[in-house]
Amino acid sequence: MTDFIASAQRAIHLELQAIDALGKRIDAEFSRACQLIMDCQGRVVVTGIGKSGHIANKIAATLASTGTPAFFLHAAEASHGDLGMITDRDVVIAISGSGKTQEIVSLIPAIKRIGAPLVSLVGDLASTLATQSEIALDTSVKEEACPLDLAPTSSTTVTLVMGDALAVSLLEARGFTAEDFAVSHPGGTLGKRLLIKVEDAMVSDFPRVMLDTTVTESLLEISRAGLGMTTIVDERNNLLGVFTDGDLRRCMTQSENPGARTMREVMTKECKTVSRFALAAEALKIMQDCSISSLVVTDKEEKLCGVIHLHELIRMGLA
Repeated sequence: MTDFIASAQRAIHLELQAIDALGKRIDAEFSRACQLIMDCQGRVVVTGIGKSGHIANKIAATLASTGTPAFFLHAAEASHGDLGMITDRDVVIAISGSGKTQEIVSLIPAIKRIGAPLVSLVGDLASTLATQSEIALDTSVKEEACPLDLAPTSSTTVTLVMGDALAVSLLEARGFTAEDFAVSHPGGTLGKRLLIKVEDAMVSDFPRVMLDTTVTESLLEISRAGLGMTTIVDERNNLLGVFTDGDLRRCMTQSENPGARTMREVMTKECKTVSRFALAAEALKIMQDCSISSLVVTDKEEKLCGVIHLHELIRMGLA
């Protein structure tokens, strides 16, 4: 009977060994490749076929999302017109385990005619691809994790790690920030957390009542707005406090005629606020830390300008 756990551990062990060996081969050639890409005035074109093509596609995506404009070019399609995507302002990264893949090798003369520098991630530094490249980065492995030593496993992992190493090194060299990352990921949770501001999620037509408004009258305003609270303001719209469902519960248990009491008597004077220019994620953190569901929003002059509610942040995918 097959020992699945032993097989898995063996595969992981072999791939870890391959990655460890790769780390010891990061040298001046790697730095040259990074500088070449840094100096690129166009885009990085990453090409490969088969399993190497899948890895190339992922490397291109990682580069593009971390500040290095890049795209994937399918090696088989390249010789049927897609070579027109490459210009002399670009850098080409070609990936091949053997360095002899026909679809890749056949592109070399055309890439040289175009004038784009060629960098290879290759498993054989004596191969045609490696010797014809301006820079060849060694992604060879001692053995594949596949027990037959046939299926690309350790080799594709090592190549992917080399691509990540390039992307991260370039990211750091460019001073790429989390905010930069968010710009290219507006649909993701991180992008939303770093891009959406309080003013994008707040309600401008928020509930407000005066100091002498009764609890009964205030409940009508709370129901109208549907935020589970109301602000209490003076004649100049200055914030004096808030009245929430928590205040209502306390009022109901502590008063014989709670509906007749005024906001002056039952409101919470010291309430949490957030600037309209703050990130919505900051407002979310305040709500979570204080176990509340809404926040009063103020402007630069600390004037009341809105209310932000937890439900809206959830709807926008921030919570």
